[in-house]
Amino acid sequence: MGPVPDNPTDLPLSPVMVALMDELAQTMFCAKDLAGRYVAVNRVFVMRTSARSRRDVLGRTAADLFVPQLAERYAQQDAEVLRTGRPLRNELELIRRLGGTPGWFLTSKLPVHDDAGRLCGIVSVSQDLHESDADDATMDSMARLVAAVEERLTEPLAAADLAVLAGCSVDVLDRRVRRVFSLTPRQLVLRARVDRATALLTGGDLPLADVAAAAGFYDQPSFTRTFARLTGETPASYRRRARARSRWDARTPAAAAPTSRRGRAPGR
Repeated sequence: MGPVPDNPTDLPLSPVMVALMDELAQTMFCAKDLAGRYVAVNRVFVMRTSARSRRDVLGRTAADLFVPQLAERYAQQDAEVLRTGRPLRNELELIRRLGGTPGWFLTSKLPVHDDAGRLCGIVSVSQDLHESDADDATMDSMARLVAAVEERLTEPLAAADLAVLAGCSVDVLDRRVRRVFSLTPRQLVLRARVDRATALLTGGDLPLADVAAAAGFYDQPSFTRTFARLTGETPASYRRRARARSRWDARTPAAAAPTSRRGRAPGR
């Protein structure tokens, strides 16, 4: 493997980590600054754009490289991660592979902070599930399940309910969820509840009891216990910290993004 070129970024990225990302044949990796500009990418990411080299990608935005509907979705994901300070984990997405064929990917995005604790960007990985043992029927089933869980999150969802939503037996559901998400079905639902709760805690002033109900928890005490166990802080503490970070970030305007355009690719 050749040397990784220097990246014009203030993000605290290790050159060794960036080089390691180049060794992952089925995973797209990128890092962006607060303006949405790519400051580090791996070879797989470059190959899935219309760019010829890494240098043609660095400094550009998703809108420069991808078709509008995909660029808009990526920008929305980034904005949510930056706004809440919370990771996006195992987002099941349909992305076009090399050659234009669609394929299922699991995408995760993490906020990046500098040594002073200031938000400075995002890192993202998208794992191609093509070479896993998850066939098309499994992925279609999991896509239906994820969408249905989001729609019915305020309802009690037992394993039998989830199996019906996924169109399979309880045993098959358990195997499929573990295979794709490395979670149990119960953990998948619990993660969705916590994700919704964090969005509500940072995006408004709902009382904690209302947040608990909207996220599908039985009551506020059970919500507080579960949230604290999984995140390490109470919902009230999380809201205070998120608001403090939001005020800090609002005082740090992002640089203007470049306006140049090149050919756009039909994938991430």
